Amino acid sequence: QVNLSTSGGGSVQPGGSLRLSCVASGRTVRIMLLGWFRAAPGQARDAVAARHHGNGRTQFSASAKGRLTISQDNAKNVVYLQMNNLNYEDAGIYYCAASTTDWTNLLAQNSYAYWGQGTQVTVSS
Repeated sequence: QVNLSTSGGGSVQPGGSLRLSCVASGRTVRIMLLGWFRAAPGQARDAVAARHHGNGRTQFSASAKGRLTISQDNAKNVVYLQMNNLNYEDAGIYYCAASTTDWTNLLAQNSYAYWGQGTQVTVSS
């Protein structure tokens, strides 16, 4: 069992930045993938970014490339999502997820068995 605790959401103006954190606990040694997903208001949840726990390979959604960075502190079992130059389309509830299987497509939601609670990101002027 892997448990995930998400934090760091808040309200920012367009162009602002936020850093989300996700702390993993439990059987963290089995984690292969860590990802971030977003549920925008009235929309289905979509992938934002993901990172392979072992080799560091990352994948980003088209809208995230160049603005968002995913990183990891292995010693603390924390994965971060640094979000810069936020726009209105970035608003939503962000979820952290973990997989104990080494999937090729890091952004496929059905690759992830463990999910944290969401954290709200609001972009407003």
